[in-house]
Amino acid sequence: MYSNPEWPELIKRAAVEAEETLLRQLPSLDEKSSKNHEKVLKAFQEERVSSYHLHGTTGYGLGDSGREVLDNVVARILGTQAALVRGQFVSGTHAIAAALFGVLRPGDQVISVSGNPYDTLEEVIGLRGKGEGSLIDFGVSYEAIPLDSEGKLQYDLIGKSITDKTRMLMVQRSRGYAWRNSLMMADLKQLVDFVRLNYPRLIIFVDNCYGELVETQEPGDIGIDLMAGSLIKNLGGSIAPTGGYVGGRSDLVKLAAQRLTAPGIGEHVGSTLEWQRLFYQGLFFSPLTVSESIKGAIYSAAFWRALGFAVHPEPEAPRTDLIQAIKLGSREKMIAFCQGLQKGSPIDSHVLPIPSGMPGYEDEIIMAGGTFIQGATSEFSADGPLREPFIVYQQGGISHTYVKMGNILAALNLWQQGLLG
Repeated sequence: MYSNPEWPELIKRAAVEAEETLLRQLPSLDEKSSKNHEKVLKAFQEERVSSYHLHGTTGYGLGDSGREVLDNVVARILGTQAALVRGQFVSGTHAIAAALFGVLRPGDQVISVSGNPYDTLEEVIGLRGKGEGSLIDFGVSYEAIPLDSEGKLQYDLIGKSITDKTRMLMVQRSRGYAWRNSLMMADLKQLVDFVRLNYPRLIIFVDNCYGELVETQEPGDIGIDLMAGSLIKNLGGSIAPTGGYVGGRSDLVKLAAQRLTAPGIGEHVGSTLEWQRLFYQGLFFSPLTVSESIKGAIYSAAFWRALGFAVHPEPEAPRTDLIQAIKLGSREKMIAFCQGLQKGSPIDSHVLPIPSGMPGYEDEIIMAGGTFIQGATSEFSADGPLREPFIVYQQGGISHTYVKMGNILAALNLWQQGLLG
């Protein structure tokens, strides 16, 4: 893989160094993966998943036992009382919005304790797009508390911000489009203990996107009240064609279901069409695809660090999500990176990504990733907003070998344009 004589020596050296860095971590990565494989298999077996559960329904979807069993399987994996797994969720942002609007009421306050959330949630909250039906439009107040300089939750500021109106503390597990630490399960457990001791009435909500099955515990295992995520990320196993989920306490999940459909209908409807088998099969594959993604992220971090770029997290750092950030430092390098990585895609490898506007984002976005499912970051992609300091965020990877190839092609494109070395 590293013998092409036309490649510059610095890329060959970086590839070898990255391979050696990944090799040292494989035993611990495989151990975690095995535990998550076992957990997922056990959930399927305990819910007695059968072949007839794999067939979808039409219309209202009344009496869909496959849908109900899938909810139970996912709840077991997440460690929660209940789960709502639906193809009617169009994205992770939609699932999160259903959870927030389902639980919060006018006059309530929500505090984001990990700083402002991912870009697409800014309009859901009302930080942008006034008058479009956001939480703030409906009388829910909002406050954000940034992480400290070491990327930790600031409990003194959290305590000072909580009032009688505070209903929910919201936390984003992954880094999103930010150069910060993702929050480990140990960090979330500390938050749960703090809230249960001092403010037991508060609901703790976790944006769980990119985090499922990375560690051996899930937010429900440590007492998180409510969470949401996407099925075209981790739990879809690169097979689910759409969808998202909400998981947590039964009463809170029911409220989210009323928001997704309508009061009085809730979780009892929602046809599963032809995607039921794909949801089950993707879920079953998800421990494997998540493990491959983590291996790819470690390789990426080591590769770009060897080429002289700042990366976050470092390749040796513990991980709790799939995202690998690489600070490129200029618009030209970010565009060249994404255009080179696109050449390693199985779909649309000939297409040239260019910056453009996208719904839900304030800045121009450039996005590389020729995926079988549109926007499926479980497969392998790299994207980011075109703004200082020009950081690209890699996610996913069905196979870590594909991730290696994509990164080498990205580096070669930078080199060919005179932007490397």
